[in-house]
Amino acid sequence: MNIHEYQAKEILKGFGVTIQEGIVVDSPEKALQAAKQLNKDTGTSWYVVKAQIHAGGRGKGTVKETGSHGVVLAKSQEDVVPTVKGIIGGTLVTHQTGEAGKKVNKVLIAQDVYYPGDSEPKEYYLSILLDRAKGCNVIMASTEGGMDIEEVAENSPEKIVKEWIDPAIGLQGFQARKVAFGLGLSGAAFKGMVKFIFSLYKAYEATDSSMFEINPVLKTSDDKILAVDAKVDLDENALFRHKDLAELRDLSEEDPLEVEAGQSDLNYVKLDGNVGCMVNGAGLAMATMDIIKLSGGEPANFLDVGGGANATTVEAGFRIILKDPNVKAILINIFGGIVRCDRVANGVVEAYKNIGDIKVPIIVRLQGTNAEEGAKIIEDSGLKVTSAIVLKDAAEKVKEVLA
Repeated sequence: MNIHEYQAKEILKGFGVTIQEGIVVDSPEKALQAAKQLNKDTGTSWYVVKAQIHAGGRGKGTVKETGSHGVVLAKSQEDVVPTVKGIIGGTLVTHQTGEAGKKVNKVLIAQDVYYPGDSEPKEYYLSILLDRAKGCNVIMASTEGGMDIEEVAENSPEKIVKEWIDPAIGLQGFQARKVAFGLGLSGAAFKGMVKFIFSLYKAYEATDSSMFEINPVLKTSDDKILAVDAKVDLDENALFRHKDLAELRDLSEEDPLEVEAGQSDLNYVKLDGNVGCMVNGAGLAMATMDIIKLSGGEPANFLDVGGGANATTVEAGFRIILKDPNVKAILINIFGGIVRCDRVANGVVEAYKNIGDIKVPIIVRLQGTNAEEGAKIIEDSGLKVTSAIVLKDAAEKVKEVLA
């Protein structure tokens, strides 16, 4: 589960991670109050206004309506309100949002931490995630902070420091020091980075997160180490242990169809194709998407109804798929193992009748337990539903309806 930057920073702060302080607001009027409070609390006189959306590249992104970037420096309290007006309520387009962009409902008013001092501020990259191949958590760090780590990995892989953590032992002191040394730090900044890494790792484990990415981590001009940005991905499978973190979910940032599918216990991901698919099992769903592409179509979604498919789940799946205007055909591919094919067939017929006139062609491929009985139910229904047993036949029928 993705959360906003301001939410991620609050989590980190609770575990002793030093952060760039800020106050989130949802209107220009509240922004001025936040700036005054920050000035009182931190002494800052410059303010960083940061759009809060679930996407990266905000600083380089552009608000469609105003031309403003998603991260803007306001050099006085008087500049805060007009700066916020140029961002909030607008549609921010970044390299991660695509051309549609995302509406900005909130902005973070943050303190300026790039103040002058004895040395130049320096940005670093730091993340913690699970290395599935090794079965260990891995800390990744780089001196190239503020850049996309993919770009660094491609152009300067030698600048990435990696340290694997045995989950049975946990993070050791020498490992945190090794990362800090790898970043070329010394003195107070070195000690600050070691403490920062320990606090960050503690937060990562305690929240059952799947990824922490701090980009950039800043060494200030007076050698303090703090998180200027924070991306936290929470493991949805562990949220039952963290009711407080589950409440951080922002449904307005998610695809409405994916939210609706989740409420019906369906695993759904919207794609950009023209053939909707409904399948039981993630592996079969991936194979079905391949078949759709081989037939000349493009999958419009990933939809796994699970092993307990019934009339209710099938109908919910139908309704969600049909809400996508790009769908020109629907392929239902069911392997009857836990669930019987005749049960699914009855569900398809019942759902079809409940929804009413479905204008796109439907191909149903049933295989496994009671597959023949299921095919007969489809054929005898009198509905505009085409039955198939072999996957190749299903693909050919998809090709025919798309021609």
